[in-house]
Amino acid sequence: MNSTMNILRKEIREMLTKSTILPVVLLALLFGGMGSMIGGVEEQVSRPPIVGVINNDGDGLSLLAETTISERAEVVYDGSSVEEGITAVDDAGGVALLQIPDDFTESIYNDEPGTIRIFWIMEGTGLLDSVPSSAVENVLWYVNRDISVQLIEMNSTANASFALNPTARDETTILGDREMDGISPGTIASLLSPQSLMMPIVIMMLIMAAGGTVISSMGMEKENKTLETLLTLPVKRGSIVTGKLAASAVVGLLMAAIYMVGMSYYMGSLGTSSDLDLAQFDLTLSAIDYAIVGASLFITLLAALALCMVLGTFAKNYKSAQTLTMPIVIMAMVPMFLLMFKDFGTLPLPAQLLVFAIPFSHPMMAMRGLMFDDYALVVGGLLYVSAFAIAMMAVTIWIFKTDRLLTGRIGKKVEGRRMGRFPILEFLLGHRRDS
Repeated sequence: MNSTMNILRKEIREMLTKSTILPVVLLALLFGGMGSMIGGVEEQVSRPPIVGVINNDGDGLSLLAETTISERAEVVYDGSSVEEGITAVDDAGGVALLQIPDDFTESIYNDEPGTIRIFWIMEGTGLLDSVPSSAVENVLWYVNRDISVQLIEMNSTANASFALNPTARDETTILGDREMDGISPGTIASLLSPQSLMMPIVIMMLIMAAGGTVISSMGMEKENKTLETLLTLPVKRGSIVTGKLAASAVVGLLMAAIYMVGMSYYMGSLGTSSDLDLAQFDLTLSAIDYAIVGASLFITLLAALALCMVLGTFAKNYKSAQTLTMPIVIMAMVPMFLLMFKDFGTLPLPAQLLVFAIPFSHPMMAMRGLMFDDYALVVGGLLYVSAFAIAMMAVTIWIFKTDRLLTGRIGKKVEGRRMGRFPILEFLLGHRRDS
């Protein structure tokens, strides 16, 4: 019994280390933050939406519709100018400008749907950026219901199918400098869902798989002593680093291609049928745009692999290498979650700085940035990731030229002398000379 308890305590001590507990704590904090974000969205939906109203009819059922809107939404503009209304709603952080035409009441009394013109103001293309529009959808449902009740009370023999749906919509979504007719924010979010979901997930999986392979390889080479043999060969350290990075990059790109194919089929099976496509709204990419996205992905992969090689130098063996992958996992998951749910432009400033500083986030937002002609963000991110990749490769080459890979320290001294490229050999030779 005592021997069993001793083994139990030994195994628990080996498993419950800082390197195993810290990743779990960081993941818990990450998911806790995401839960707070989703909870904040639910609270936002429950609040009355901020809208503007233009009533060009001013009589009958249009007044009933305006009253319903005023009761269930916060109206920040009640005038006659569309331009002024859009500006007022946008300045107030609102969602939409609702315009009731001058023939609204007359059309409904003639058994024709009364059209409500909606100018949606969309801040971003993330999955949660279209959520505020659902609150306006709820208000419009009450408008339709109240008008239906009014029609049935006035004429009990009215056409039932028309009386239940007496209103129609004419929608225009304003996103940045772009106006897209005949589409709502929810539809835009569904059309862009492959970019919002697939790209961040694929890039995260790519970085985690390729990075984990590099770190594990470094740990295994140290454990099997093959790294020491490799470093004693007459090969430049820069050539060793270049070869390792190139091999890892090829394997990583192959993994990315496999993930892309699998995820495209997966997302296609979940997609809903629609008569709309991105080409109708000029949201497609040219060959140059795809080349920029590919360059961003490749350079980011190189940066990730170089960073993983730096982390791999701290691995003592294969087991310790497994825990060193956690920083890469966290750096890949944070921008993935943020950019899936929110557009970069709609994130708070601290979150924007964090996302921009993490090099893995730039290929995640490159495709959406190019769709909306945000070349400054994409090119700036490409330059930043390139500088980060060059810096990491330089650090990797420098580490390979030091003694860290063999001694675990940089510049280990023996008897007052700084050891060179082959510290073990120098130590043995110096020991023989001294003796």
